[in-house]
Amino acid sequence: MEPVRDAVLIAAGLGTRMLPVSAYLSKESLPLVDVPLLTHLILEAKQAGVSRLHVVTSPSKSFDSLLSDRRQMQTHRPEMDSTLFNVTDGLEVLVHIQEQPKGVGNAIEAALDAIDGPFLVMLGDNLLMDVHATATAYTPSSASKRLVEAFMENGSATVGLAEVEPSSLQHYGVVAMDGRRIVEVVEKPEPEQAPSRLAMCGRYVFPAETQRLLKTYDYGTHGELQSIALLEHWMREGSLHGLVLEHTQWYDSGAPLLWLKAQIDHALRRSDFGDELTDWLERRLSD
Repeated sequence: MEPVRDAVLIAAGLGTRMLPVSAYLSKESLPLVDVPLLTHLILEAKQAGVSRLHVVTSPSKSFDSLLSDRRQMQTHRPEMDSTLFNVTDGLEVLVHIQEQPKGVGNAIEAALDAIDGPFLVMLGDNLLMDVHATATAYTPSSASKRLVEAFMENGSATVGLAEVEPSSLQHYGVVAMDGRRIVEVVEKPEPEQAPSRLAMCGRYVFPAETQRLLKTYDYGTHGELQSIALLEHWMREGSLHGLVLEHTQWYDSGAPLLWLKAQIDHALRRSDFGDELTDWLERRLSD
């Protein structure tokens, strides 16, 4: 099995649900407490073993400051983990422009001419955390690493899945499983129409044939459901696999309340902030 050496990080969305802040800052640059979302994502990709990072963005967004070497700033806080100040060390980084917001499939296509082989896909507004590390002893999420390992085992397209509350199902693509295989995807179902509580959580590993298939399942025919048509192709072949990412928190930066909840949940789980924040919240809620 050919190794997964490329990661496509899709960060081209306009972030309209996060206005007005997204008029000034990309949502991928927003901090989760004290570490930018994009930093978490890049270090997760490195943990998965990739050597090339493809950032797909829009003409109006730039990540130069977040992708650059900031090690000189660590002199002000030498106790902090050095990996947080030079996140692209050891990575070849390529930036691709998605000229218009045409969905995930079209965003992937923007990078595929520079990819030869299977690749990891990460949606830039979805953060999956199985370690709530501090900035002084940082450990990346292993979510993408586990997904890549599952792909290497089954040899076919593999989708990251997370269990969500019934009230949240209408925001996601929800799947039905037969063993490890995905046999149905229902986009944004009402709870009573959902085939399960397992939602696609913004992580995929796709095989090398993806470029050829996206020319068949093109945007002109399928619109923003182009990526769903791609998944349905593999389902018909019986070769679409799912991996349930257990013991992992799924944080979404796509809307203010979701991101506020992520901040609080992550801080409560961190060893440096958890106790003090818990005490403050208990006092605040008792007022």
